[in-house]
Formats: sequence, C-alpha cells, structure tokens
Amino acid sequence: MDILTSLLTAFGLSSASGLNAYIPLLTVALVARFTDWIKLNPPFDILTNEWVIVALLVLLTIEVIVDKIPAADTLNDVIQTFVRPAAGAILFAASTNAIHLHPVLAVILGLVLAFGVHSVKATARPVVTASTGGVGNAFVSVGEDLVSAGISITALALPLLIGIVLIALVVGWVFWRRR
Repeated sequence: MDILTSLLTAFGLSSASGLNAYIPLLTVALVARFTDWIKLNPPFDILTNEWVIVALLVLLTIEVIVDKIPAADTLNDVIQTFVRPAAGAILFAASTNAIHLHPVLAVILGLVLAFGVHSVKATARPVVTASTGGVGNAFVSVGEDLVSAGISITALALPLLIGIVLIALVVGWVFWRRR
C-alpha cells in the first residue's frame, strides 16, 4: 500500500506543480518541517530548510501577483515552462524516494506530468485574455491557485482520492473520445 500511496502522492503533487510550481513545493516543505505527516529523505529534505521555505514564499508571492496581470501572465508562463516541470520532477522524485523508484524514471514522470498540465494552462490563458479582454485572467488564476493547493493537500492527506480522480478522468476521456 505504501508504494501505491507514494505514487499517487507523486502524481498529484507533480500535476499540481504544472499549475503553480511553488504551491506544492511550499506545501510539502511546510508539512515536512512542521509535522510528522511526511518525511523527506536526503537530498529532498533541503526543502525543510528555513531559507528554502522563505525563498519559496517570496517566489510564490511574485507568481501569485504576476499571474493575475494580462500579458505579464503570458511572459510568466514562458518562464515557468522551465520551472514547473522542474518542480514536478523534484516532487515526484521526493515522493517516491522512500519506495526506491529509479530516480531517472521518477524525474521523467514528474517532468512529463507537470509539463503536460503547464502546457494546457499556458495554451488556455491567451484564449482567456482575448475572450475576456483580460478581465478574466485574475479569476482564472485564482482558480488555478486554489486547484493547485487543493490537489497538493489532497495528494498528501488522501492520496487514494487522487487515484479515484485519475480513474474518473481516464474513463471520462475514453467515453468522450468514443463520441
């Protein structure tokens, strides 16, 4: 069961990082530092360092502000094309480190998941900007941040729920494709 929950946690956290890299990183850092809910093995335990947590808070603040501004959010998405997959790779590897999943496989899976979610977000955002004259950007961004936070917390607290959601998404996609 530990293997399954670690994998589901990794899938959830990596996917959440595709929306906002810093929310799942900060969530993991704070939970690992202040609770015994999760334990990060080296080298990932560096996330619990107070300077790393402060840096993540600063980066999250910048991301939250910039992502609400039309045009600036598009530039931010270009920059985040490199950051979000890297965060996904770190989170997947950190989550599966205890079950001894090969690190290269963990990094690749995290990169692919986070990049996939990021690609959808980065592609949809200019459409939101154009169709709402930029007014919808802040609302969509807040929604993305809330979803990222919700997935991050769920991945840590109820990883089996992440599995149920993944199965529902796959089944829904299969039915949609058959139509």
